[in-house]
Parts: sequence; C-alpha cells; structure tokens
Amino acid sequence: MLFGLRVYFRDIGEGMFYCQRCGGDRAYRRRAGRRWFHIFFIPVIPLDRVGEDIRCGTCRTRYRTGVLALPTSAQMQAALPAGMQAAATTMLRAGDPGSPPARRRVIGAVRRAGLDDYGDAALDEELARCLSDEDVAIPVNTLAGQLAVQGREWFLAEVVRVGLADGPLNDEERRAARMIAGHLGMTAAQAYGVISLTEEGATAE
Repeated sequence: MLFGLRVYFRDIGEGMFYCQRCGGDRAYRRRAGRRWFHIFFIPVIPLDRVGEDIRCGTCRTRYRTGVLALPTSAQMQAALPAGMQAAATTMLRAGDPGSPPARRRVIGAVRRAGLDDYGDAALDEELARCLSDEDVAIPVNTLAGQLAVQGREWFLAEVVRVGLADGPLNDEERRAARMIAGHLGMTAAQAYGVISLTEEGATAE
C-alpha cells in the first residue's frame, strides 16, 4: 500500500546478552517501536508506542526485554568461583581459619570451581576482608539463580565439608551453613537434610 499504518523501530541501547538461538553471548540492540501513519513508506504521523524488543546482532532474532535478565556465558562462568570463594571462606572464618585441613579444603573447592591459581595468599587476602552478610549474599544469590536443586545441594555440601575438615561443626559453622543455604534459596528442611547427610558421610570416611 502507498499509505497506511506501519511500526518503525529505533535503537535506544546496546550491549551483550545470551542469545538462545545462537547458543552463546552476542551483541544486541534494544529497540523502541512506534506505530506511524506513512505515505509512500515515509513515516509522517506518529501514533501509539508498541513497546520495546531486543534484537540479536548476529541472527537478528527478536526477543522480549526480559531476556536481558538471563546471565551471559561469561557471567555464568564467573559466578561459580565467586560464589564458592565467598561461601567457603565464610565457613572457614566461622571455624578455625588457621586449620591446614580446612584451608586445603577451601583452596581445593575454589580451584574446582574454576580459579586454578587460587592459593594461600589469595585465601589470606579474602579472610582479611571484613565481609558483611550482603557481601556473601550477592555472589551466592547470583549463582543460585543458575543452579538446579541438585546443584544447590552439591554447593552447600562442599561448603559444609570445609567446616568438617577440622572436626565436627560448631555452632558458628552451623549458623554459617544455614545462612548460605538461605542465600541459595533452600528451605530450612532442605538445608538440614544436606548438612546432616554431609556430616554422616564425613563420619563414615
């Protein structure tokens, strides 16, 4: 038609996101749409707004803006070591920070999570920081959004093993374990089950 209604988009932002169609991190453009009355395909009268979308710069697939809430691959790769470092050192701090077995357990857990060069110096630096509950909550919350139920249980068990490395859990270590479970989005019953099973496993070893 030489005249009529048509939706036109304009770019209002850009960045990186996880494109589900491409299966990886891609550049995107955020676009705002508006309906126009056009003549000879030239927009002449602006009408109502029709919302925003996200368009992949590679495959051109369009998404709703909610797709930006999904973590990118880079964010997912960084979330596990950051969450493990915060949680494991919190547990170590609640027990005996100088215990060689507990320190080895923390270093091993963080290395398995992705920080291959993590060692005693990095651990000492982390222990020297005055971490608030929020400092621990942020990386663990971020990780929790990417883990299935079994993954959260595995993560909590890894942290509990830090406390068990130098003997039975004390009251502070139990409080730390429950706090971390809460940041993972686990119920009190789930946390109790994981803690108990991990303790039983340590006793049987």
